[in-house]
Amino acid sequence: MQDKKTQVKQMFDAIAYRYDFLNHFLSAGVDVYWRKKALKLTKLNKDTILLDVACGTGDFAIEAKRIGVQKIFGADFSFNMLRLFNKKSDWIVGNIFQMVAEKLPLKAATLTNITVAFGVRNFYNIPEAFSSFHFALKEKGKVTVLEFSMPTNPLIKMLYRLYFRFVLPVIGRIVSKDKQAYTYLPDSVEEFDKSIDLVKLFYDAGFKAVQRHNLTFGLVQVVIAEK
Repeated sequence: MQDKKTQVKQMFDAIAYRYDFLNHFLSAGVDVYWRKKALKLTKLNKDTILLDVACGTGDFAIEAKRIGVQKIFGADFSFNMLRLFNKKSDWIVGNIFQMVAEKLPLKAATLTNITVAFGVRNFYNIPEAFSSFHFALKEKGKVTVLEFSMPTNPLIKMLYRLYFRFVLPVIGRIVSKDKQAYTYLPDSVEEFDKSIDLVKLFYDAGFKAVQRHNLTFGLVQVVIAEK
């Protein structure tokens, strides 16, 4: 587990400077829609107190700010990602922290919402992270996870695998100059889809209501768990 934590941190520190471009380019801009849809399903409002975990360069948090959320905090293990978030959004300065999801240094019932976009796969202990989320949330508080999944339609699944295996790693390697990062992505998505049931893990962590939504032919999933 410790090895994964170190590996993930080093990898995202290395690709941080090209991360936004690659996200938008490799998804043909659909990642913007996915974030907007996930936040719409969550039903945030002006009273929301939001922590964006694995916030990266801040796209999820920035979208939450755009729709009216005022109290936003960010957390990520990668210092370089946080530094870029700081540069993109002056309103977040002082409200982002370098930390892991498994050990949130928060008092009980502090937050109304936690969001995680494409980060749960990189946690080194998902059950521990979800228990940490449960502790930090107020009653009726929600966790919203936006994550890749494998489509069930055979044709779309085949095309998805071809893109993930042969196109994405090549483009990612050329642009980011990192040989590992965009090979890790397809490997981690397939392994995650086979072995991780987010709905079950949320219930195991004490959440009482969990909803799962598939987007774009099942390419991604939005899972919303309420305390």
